[in-house]
Amino acid sequence: MVNIMLCGCQGKMGHVIEDCVASREDCRIIAGVDINTTDQREFPVYEKPELSAEKPDVVIDYSHPSSLEGLLAYGIQNHVPLVIATTGYHPEQIAKIEEASKQIPIFFSFNMSLGVNLLAELARKAAQILGGQFDIEIVEKHHNRKLDAPSGTALMLADAINETLGGQEVYTYDRHSVRKKREKNEIGIHSVRGGTIVGEHEIIFAGRDEVITLSHSAMSREIFAVGSLNAAVFLSGKKEAGIYRMADLIAE
Repeated sequence: MVNIMLCGCQGKMGHVIEDCVASREDCRIIAGVDINTTDQREFPVYEKPELSAEKPDVVIDYSHPSSLEGLLAYGIQNHVPLVIATTGYHPEQIAKIEEASKQIPIFFSFNMSLGVNLLAELARKAAQILGGQFDIEIVEKHHNRKLDAPSGTALMLADAINETLGGQEVYTYDRHSVRKKREKNEIGIHSVRGGTIVGEHEIIFAGRDEVITLSHSAMSREIFAVGSLNAAVFLSGKKEAGIYRMADLIAE
């Protein structure tokens, strides 16, 4: 039985994860962390992880980028692996995650869905075959309450393509302010916010007289919750420090 501390337990993803845990026998939530400690759950809720009296086997984080430093410090000081599923980190914060992973195991992914990670692999293959001949555009759609844009998943997909093409591509987020033709080494990234869209990502490879589209649609947040719990169970048995990703979980 894997004992989990859930950061961001009062948020929407926190509730979904709690519901998913109820149907599993391989893990349980023993403590929660959230700025809202008024609404107690079936487990104790603390404002900060270091205030918890419980000792988790792993921490799942779905809180806010501003909580990162405290989370990393807790993981390092207590030798607790971290599953970091929060999005919206800036490059300096990602560098801190990578630095912390030299001391503890950290599972870090911009998207915990198995399907999205398969999409990234398909995008790599398509870029390998079509790169240089097709223009590449990424369109991501999310609900109207999402704060960051573009989504972490869109950036993950762009990075996967860029790595395949040698890292020379330039990300273009907005074209309305510049009147010029599209450059060949651009990857266009576009964000749509509206309604209750859970998450949709589309990669467009546009060539001469033909268009190839790869896409993924999330129907509920449960796919991310299940992925996070699988990552937590996977990571709890890891002793070696380092960054772990969905590809590592799939390969095991």
